[in-house]
Amino acid sequence: MTNILHADIDAFFASVEQLDNSELRGHPVIVGGCIEDRGVVATASYEARLSGVASAMPMKTALRLCPEAIRITPRFDRYQELSREVMSIFRDITPVIEPISLDEAFLDVSRLGDVLPQSIALDLKKKIKKSVGLTISVGMASSKGIAKIASDMGKPDGLIIVKKGDEQRFLAPLEVSKLWGVGPKTASTLAKYHIYRVGDLAKKPVDWLIDNFGKNGFAMHKMSLGQDYSPVGIVKNRKSVSTETTLSEDTADPSAVRDLVSRLSKEITVDLQQKNLLARTVKLKLRLNDFTTLTRQITFSESQDSVESISEATNILVERELEPGRQFRLVGVGLSGLQDKTVLEVPIQGRFDGF
Repeated sequence: MTNILHADIDAFFASVEQLDNSELRGHPVIVGGCIEDRGVVATASYEARLSGVASAMPMKTALRLCPEAIRITPRFDRYQELSREVMSIFRDITPVIEPISLDEAFLDVSRLGDVLPQSIALDLKKKIKKSVGLTISVGMASSKGIAKIASDMGKPDGLIIVKKGDEQRFLAPLEVSKLWGVGPKTASTLAKYHIYRVGDLAKKPVDWLIDNFGKNGFAMHKMSLGQDYSPVGIVKNRKSVSTETTLSEDTADPSAVRDLVSRLSKEITVDLQQKNLLARTVKLKLRLNDFTTLTRQITFSESQDSVESISEATNILVERELEPGRQFRLVGVGLSGLQDKTVLEVPIQGRFDGF
């Protein structure tokens, strides 16, 4: 029987700040850019979330909702350090691990002898708390998609187990937006057909879904039935990595977009470094309030893994798109043309093709 864990550090950036500074514990903490620079919230502690603060919210809005909050500028080097410690503990549990980002990963614990999966999950939570000082939420299921949904529902410091055979019963009452690949636009379209819950989606004929949503319709059909057979594991010869954020409210403020692009560039570069990879191409994704999606890219003459080079490239790209009157709802940064850093012996220099 397949048993997959999705482990996710609770409010990672904010929790690290509270871990390192005892005076912040129990107080609302917001990690992100400053108001003067039109900053955006990267992460908020659960104390701040009680006031309605959320990721990707303009810092000005967040501090208006929670004026007593303490704003902290992100420290990505420190987050990377603790992420490595957490991932090392994950690998002590099982070699079959698939990191998704700095603060979350899938673990396949199907072949760990006679140890109960629930005991493995509880032991993992205790080890992270004792060794690193952070809490994690864990979801366990027979598939990656359901395990991730379960861990999200159990936050903070939760453990939710979806037993084999209970997948559809677990999924049915959830909003369709809980499924991977069902974003705001798809959810809005589904609502026009009175499909609001996963159970509603599961009742629709697969042919109807394919006719209306193409390949994504087939994928949604499978997910609504809890049929996700994708294996856990680090993808060999990975072609790209990316991260994106949907803003809590559309913005026409260039400074807010710049701040978010800067943060995502740093996050994705730290992830790249942690995977011991180099990138040849930097991609910027911007979605406007009318759902028009813009994708732009720059290719380096030589592969890179430095925050400075990748941030400079995304800065160049975003400046070209900050036209007056444009309202942005989503920002994403991606890296492609990846190479394993350990096999390269030539020195790396930062130069742009065409610049």
